[in-house]
Amino acid sequence: MSSLSWRLIVVAVALVLGLAFTLPSIESVRQSPLGHVLPGNQVSLGLDLKGGIHLTLGVDVEKALSNSLAQAGQDVKSFAQEKEMTIIRQNMPEPKRLEFVLATPDKKDAFEELFKKQFSGMRILKSEVVDDGKIKYSLAFTPEYAKNLEGLTVDQAVKTIRNRIDQFGVAEPDIRKQAGDRIQIQLPGLKDPDRAIALVGKTAHLEFKIVDDSVDPAKVAKGLLPPGREIIMERIAAPNGEYTERPLVVKSEAVMTGELIADARVNFDQNNNQPYVGLTFTSRGAKIFERVTGENLKKRMAIILDGKAYSAPVIQDKIAGGKATITGRYSETEARDLAVVLRAGALPAPVNVLEQRTVGPSLGQESIDNGVLSIGVACGAIALFMLVYYGFSGVIANVALVFNVVLIMAGLAMFGATLTLPGIAGIILTMALSVDANIIIFERIREEIRLGLPSRASIKEGFTRGSLTILDANVTTAIAALVLYEFGTGPIRGFAVTLLLGIVASMFTAIFVSHTLMDMWLRGKSAEARLSI
Repeated sequence: MSSLSWRLIVVAVALVLGLAFTLPSIESVRQSPLGHVLPGNQVSLGLDLKGGIHLTLGVDVEKALSNSLAQAGQDVKSFAQEKEMTIIRQNMPEPKRLEFVLATPDKKDAFEELFKKQFSGMRILKSEVVDDGKIKYSLAFTPEYAKNLEGLTVDQAVKTIRNRIDQFGVAEPDIRKQAGDRIQIQLPGLKDPDRAIALVGKTAHLEFKIVDDSVDPAKVAKGLLPPGREIIMERIAAPNGEYTERPLVVKSEAVMTGELIADARVNFDQNNNQPYVGLTFTSRGAKIFERVTGENLKKRMAIILDGKAYSAPVIQDKIAGGKATITGRYSETEARDLAVVLRAGALPAPVNVLEQRTVGPSLGQESIDNGVLSIGVACGAIALFMLVYYGFSGVIANVALVFNVVLIMAGLAMFGATLTLPGIAGIILTMALSVDANIIIFERIREEIRLGLPSRASIKEGFTRGSLTILDANVTTAIAALVLYEFGTGPIRGFAVTLLLGIVASMFTAIFVSHTLMDMWLRGKSAEARLSI
């Protein structure tokens, strides 16, 4: 089989695959009998084309560090008790500093050795002797550990939000970290954006804190609190279904957080069929919950969700088995949504909605129409120029141009990429790159013809020498596109994706397809046949 035959087969296969992945994106084709045999891949439309919501969230990493430090303090206390060392008066006077008193000063060296060995991420800021020879320690995370924990907090928040969004079946959600502990979320094509915003923005930051009922209510009213205490509002459900709030004094440090939850389910009270959320802790969480309830008998434990206490039951006995409940006269939908966010993972820190934009579907359809029109006008103008300036060779360039667009759309569908408005701009740019490559080759062929070479030799020489120039130019453009994709945000990444796909497609169509079509046109013609160029 000749070289031309092999090249024709490659072009035919590329054309069939391109059409197979491009056509399902057309609604009429997708609903036809042909659509049932074609691949199910479609070009996903971005937020600016399909409509939807854009959110920018800020993650409160300071709160995450504070919670982690409080939990680390509980772990230090637990390890010390196992070695018969007594720790008392544990509190957090500042969000990033933990204090406690070692009541067994004779074991100071042993404690510090244990601390150094077991808690490498923490450091002792200072230690001082207090009453009766007891030793007061002030602890904090090391700067390296704190910085790593901040990054992990944002990463976990991104993962948690992605798990929640997956429950809605949103096509091609764009969720990514940004500078300054921020998260950008784009949810194209949502039919119920209000509920999605409520669930995505719902922190579901669950904390368990011990209530301090010894504080004088008069002092609470004046905001006068002992060190290591804070006021939160307790949510009280009235019989008529309304809610009231009252202040509740709790210890600042959380004895447990929602990160230790393994599962959350909606259950119903057998007496009045009222829905509530049942929690199951991880094995580590179950041990901590059992220890905490055993150490705080006859005290109240506040179950705090997003800064509000939903219940504060009295601990009557040590609770084993790793289970707890959240009640509060929820509707079934409220309880189900709460279980969803807790099961998908409670956020490691509170988040705030810093920016919210909604793009309506009508505006998105207008963008689609304008985008299609711009591609059509660009194709028409380029095709007319090539036809007038290069004659029959311009026809070949126009065929390669259409082929190029088909391959780009097929690539978007095949790799599950999202087409955005900047992506359409990328397609138009790559159309220009494709034609520019043809122009370089055609001008080279013209030069060879002027030097007296026959058409076949001129075509071969033009494609051989012109291809090197095209390769150099496209490699540098591809590097720029890769940088845009790596460091850019959603719209810029959409532009970079179509640009990269367009570079690959334009090199294939301009160098390989155009060359094959020219050789096929010259096949069977005499060596002296003139080329219309």
